[in-house]
Amino acid sequence: MSTAADHRIPVTILTGFLGAGKTTLLNRILREPHGQRIAVIENEFGEAGIDNDLLVTDGDEQIVEMNNGCICCTVRGDLIRILGDLGARRRDGAVSFDRVIIETTGLADPAPVAQTFFIDDAIAADYRLDGIVTVVDARHGHEQLDQHHEAQEQVAFADRILVSKVDLVGDDARQNLEARLRRMNVRAPLQRVDFGRAPIDDLLDMRGFDLDAILEIEPGFLSEDDHEHDAAIRSFVFRSDEPLDQSALEDFLADMVQRHGPQLFRYKGVLAIDGLGSRVVLQGVHMMMSTDVGRPWAAGETPSSTLVFIGRDLPEAEMRAGLAQCCIGRVQAA
Repeated sequence: MSTAADHRIPVTILTGFLGAGKTTLLNRILREPHGQRIAVIENEFGEAGIDNDLLVTDGDEQIVEMNNGCICCTVRGDLIRILGDLGARRRDGAVSFDRVIIETTGLADPAPVAQTFFIDDAIAADYRLDGIVTVVDARHGHEQLDQHHEAQEQVAFADRILVSKVDLVGDDARQNLEARLRRMNVRAPLQRVDFGRAPIDDLLDMRGFDLDAILEIEPGFLSEDDHEHDAAIRSFVFRSDEPLDQSALEDFLADMVQRHGPQLFRYKGVLAIDGLGSRVVLQGVHMMMSTDVGRPWAAGETPSSTLVFIGRDLPEAEMRAGLAQCCIGRVQAA
C-alpha cells in the first residue's frame, strides 16, 4: 500500500522504563498546538491508574486506561478490544480522533504491543504503527539497562530515543550513556528532552517503524509470544479517604527512600493533604522524589489519596502500616 493511499489511523507507542518521563512527554504533546485530536491509551502495571490525574487535557481527548496488568502480556487482549471499539465508534461518528498514542507501563516489552498491528487483521486494517518512541532516564539508564530485559528491548525497538533528566548527570555520564544507546540501536535518532520538551514533528507522522529492519533484529518477531516478568517485581496501591498529615507523610517518605530506595522502581500518587484545597501530586524513582500542587478539589468532591508503588521485594505490610499512621486521625490521636 502506498503512503498516499494509506488512510489508516497512525499509532505511536510511547515506552521507556519506570519513571523515565513518558507522562511528562505525553503532556507536552497534548499541549502542543498541532491541531490534531488524539486518543490516548494508558497502561498501568498496578491495579490503579493515576496518570489521568497527571495529564493536562482540554476535554477533547479520548482517554482509555488499562490497569492491573502489563499491555504486552496479561491485558494484551484488552488492547485489541479497545482499539477495535475506538475504530468502530469513530466510523459511527460517536468519537472523533486523528491518531492514537499508547503509553505503555514502564515494565512493558514493546515487541508484543507492536505485533498487534501486524498479526490481527482487523486492527491492521484500521491502524498503522507509525513508530515507537522510547524515553531513557539519564540518571538511572545504565542501571536499568543492566538489570532489566524490558529496558533493553525498549531501546532496541525504538524508532526515536529521547534521553531525559540530563540535568541530573554530568557530561561524561551523559555521553557514556548516549554512546551505549547508539551501540544498542544504530538506526534510531537520539536526542535529549528537557521536561518533555521535544520537537513534535520528530515524534508524530515519522513513519519510522520498519518491519523488515525489526525482522533482521528478531526473526521471530511476528510469532514470539512468551514474554514474562520478573516475579519479584510487584505493585501495590494504598488508598485513604482520610486526609494525610503533611509532616508525618514527609517523615515517612524520607525514611522509606532511605531504607528501600534501590528497590523502589516507581512510586506516584495523588494525595489529599490536611488543610490544602488542592491535590498534591507525588512522583518518585528510587531515591529521587518530587511533589507538586495539582488541580483543586472540585465542589462536592471528597478528597482522597491514591499511592501506587512498583518495586522489587517491597515490604508491603510495613509500608501500608506506615502510611496509615500518616492519616490525620492517627496523628491527632497520638
